[in-house]
Amino acid sequence: MAKLGVNVDHVATIREARKGDSPDPVHAAVLAELAGADGITVHLREDRRHVSDRDLALLRKTVKTKLNMELAATNEMVRIALEVKPEQCTFVPERREEVTTEGGLDVVMQKDSLSGKIKILKEAEIEVSLFIDPDIDQVKASHKVGADAIEIHTGAYCEARPGRARQAEFDKILNAVKTASKLGLTVHAGHGLDYWNVQPVAAISEINELNIGHSIVSRAVLVGMERAVREMKELIVAARK
Repeated sequence: MAKLGVNVDHVATIREARKGDSPDPVHAAVLAELAGADGITVHLREDRRHVSDRDLALLRKTVKTKLNMELAATNEMVRIALEVKPEQCTFVPERREEVTTEGGLDVVMQKDSLSGKIKILKEAEIEVSLFIDPDIDQVKASHKVGADAIEIHTGAYCEARPGRARQAEFDKILNAVKTASKLGLTVHAGHGLDYWNVQPVAAISEINELNIGHSIVSRAVLVGMERAVREMKELIVAARK
């Protein structure tokens, strides 16, 4: 069964709309774990637009499952990761003008820079994952730089129209997953997955973890965090039966 990592960034996004104290992403993470989440994902951006250093510090103290910190490949973020000590760090591309992460990390073009940062984190016993597009060259480069895992960017699959277009994107994901597995990389997937498109991806046996945020938080606004997480977890479990 693929594990479910719940991304609580968008809870912080709602909070920051009023610059207040609620809703609290730390509280949301507690509820997500109680509902069966296998991990909590959080992205500390360089501009701190939603998640704050305070959020990250409290999540480290309260998360009982696994804390996955998404971060840009910068010296500042690596330093913070070494202080916080999450179980996993996932390097993602980051642009200040984007609403959310757009596309995967270009590992091929950043091999030298990434390999050094990956080594530092692994020496601190932090698992390192790279968020990449479903591209064979990027998968192979991720293996060469020493990553423990990759997270396949599923955005193009989720945005494609059902039918041939979506099947073509799914095939790219499948090929990337198979290649990564053969290279010994742990495989995760995420971005844009929701209650209607998650099951085909969840059914891929080599995928170990799905990281999902926006669709769960959106549903939680209507039905509550615990129910939203339970419903997603049930879909993921059913996909492997």
